[in-house]
Amino acid sequence: MCGIFGVVSSKYDNNKFKSIVKRLFILSESRGKEASGFAFLPARSDSGGHNGAIDVYKSPLPASELVKASEFNNVFTKSTQGGLLIGHSRLVTNGYEHDNINNQPFIKNGIVGIHNGIVVNVEQLWQTHNNLKPITQLDSEIFPSLLNFYKSEGLSLPSSIKKIFSEIEGMANIAMGFSYLNNLLLATNNGSIYYVHLENTFIFASEAFILEELIHKEKLNIHKNSITQLPANTALLLNMSNFSVCTIPLNNTEANFNNEIPLDSNIPINEISSPIDTHKIYINTSLNHEQFNVPDAFNTHYEECKLKIASLKRCKKCLLPETFPFITFDEKGVCNKCNTYSKQKPLGIDALKEKVAPFKKNNGKPDCIVAFSGGRDSSYSLHIVKEILGLTPLAYSYDWGMITDLARRNQARMCGKLGIEHILVSADIRKKRNYIQQNVSAWLKRPHLGTIPLFMAGDKQYFYYASKLQQQYNLPLLIMGENYFEKTGFKIEFTGAKQEQQGYMSYHVSLKSKLNMLAFYAKEYLLNPAYINASLLNTIGAYFAYYGSKHNYLNLFDYIYWDEKEINTILLNNYYWETDPETKSTWRIGDGTAAFYNYIYYIVAGFTENDTFRSNQIREGILNREDALKMVNEENKPRFNSIKWYCDTIGIDFEETIKRIKKIKKNY
Repeated sequence: MCGIFGVVSSKYDNNKFKSIVKRLFILSESRGKEASGFAFLPARSDSGGHNGAIDVYKSPLPASELVKASEFNNVFTKSTQGGLLIGHSRLVTNGYEHDNINNQPFIKNGIVGIHNGIVVNVEQLWQTHNNLKPITQLDSEIFPSLLNFYKSEGLSLPSSIKKIFSEIEGMANIAMGFSYLNNLLLATNNGSIYYVHLENTFIFASEAFILEELIHKEKLNIHKNSITQLPANTALLLNMSNFSVCTIPLNNTEANFNNEIPLDSNIPINEISSPIDTHKIYINTSLNHEQFNVPDAFNTHYEECKLKIASLKRCKKCLLPETFPFITFDEKGVCNKCNTYSKQKPLGIDALKEKVAPFKKNNGKPDCIVAFSGGRDSSYSLHIVKEILGLTPLAYSYDWGMITDLARRNQARMCGKLGIEHILVSADIRKKRNYIQQNVSAWLKRPHLGTIPLFMAGDKQYFYYASKLQQQYNLPLLIMGENYFEKTGFKIEFTGAKQEQQGYMSYHVSLKSKLNMLAFYAKEYLLNPAYINASLLNTIGAYFAYYGSKHNYLNLFDYIYWDEKEINTILLNNYYWETDPETKSTWRIGDGTAAFYNYIYYIVAGFTENDTFRSNQIREGILNREDALKMVNEENKPRFNSIKWYCDTIGIDFEETIKRIKKIKKNY
């Protein structure tokens, strides 16, 4: 999720200290670009006192812009030699970033802190502790609130933090400084904190690679072998006077600690403010899901289309209609997709264990990367890799702006429960969403089902960043959970290109089909110049990374059979996985684009990817046609709340967009 980092040093002069901090900001920006902030406490003077207050500055700007601000540069004039600085690069989840009270560091009860992760049960905690009142929308606020509460109950700092981590659900990596203690507290439940601890320097960050790059680029006299991971379910308390540390096992209730941590002189906390340039905040990045009243005309139009769609000729075996691209029917009314279908033949769990055995390190360090969108198959894959295969994975996510908060909360649930480090690479979400807005607006001028994949072009850089991560951590094993039943090749077949029967992803197409796709898009761009916008270079780069390069990974479902009931049971019962109230399905609920494009496919073509999904299950013998049809009729109902969220998020008018889609000529 977000990027957190910090430096405590009495070694470096302020020019070098500033350079280190600036570098950490830039390196951490890959984890979130919607807001940033820091807290700075100058080093102690020779007399032992502090030189001023704890200065806190935050802004709804990316870190690369914050470090250019005068407020950032000015804080380093307050000390001749180092001090404490904690910093945060934010990926917005809870709370709008244009209100600085929701950005980090958070300040409450004499505590200044930063948090990476999501506390998924924060509302329940506020209700349980109803004497505590939130003042922000941040889930992070629960940490200083509970810490102060348990302090008032007479608990020590170590005991308090253990108590807090026993209550929270989700993923949490925190760093906190105190106006009344000369200590820095770190704590994690999934191991996404790394640090370097030297005689008079302590540096931490969210990823080992960030520290490696810092050491290299700042030419620090520190060996990269000095980088240590703070293990999952562990806290660390640093004495900033003598640089001594003690570690606190958060899951060991029997451990005893000294209740007395000497109080320091009370230090004021000074929040530095500066004017917010609202013109730079042109897309709201909050992912809150709000209910609204759907106009009656929209539901009426859906019902009218549904009646016409029900009369379409469909395959006698599966559910595919006559409007499906390249479909043909034999004399028995069975489609060519059914007649050429090959049933799945998984290689088995023993073959899978044998395949991954050479990569297993058995030393607690990561031995593989698991592609982790937060959807059901990637979540289940993470469970299998950790709990069944016994590997130590890095969970990898690429957030291109259309991952919903629901998916992010499920990511937090999985990684927190399993104690798995989560590396999230964040795009410039404001920019990505602006690109989507431009392409959707262009599409509405000249709608064509073949150009819908342009809405998702930003996601196609997924493999590029996965490859970079493999190189950074020297982890050749990338594991994915590609469910072959979810094959949605029709999306590119609307361009006139054919997807081969074998293979899951849309890049499993021949060179001829790729050339056909290229010709199609070239024609559409010429016929609709609105596509020639700021997103063009990004789209070309994304498509090249997706279709033009070879992707090497292990697909979990080549080895184990995909079982929807088993997957849902494990996710819902073991990890309290969150579902979408708009649908009974657990598929695509974390994908912010799915409700929008499936609505278009249904209204215009008379089917969605739900039809292809359930049809594959019929062919496999998992479902009978009657039950599958009932499920599809339910799953194809418009998810208008999700569609409105999509429109609001990218900055287009919901009602005008639906009205335009209504006018598109139907394929039936």
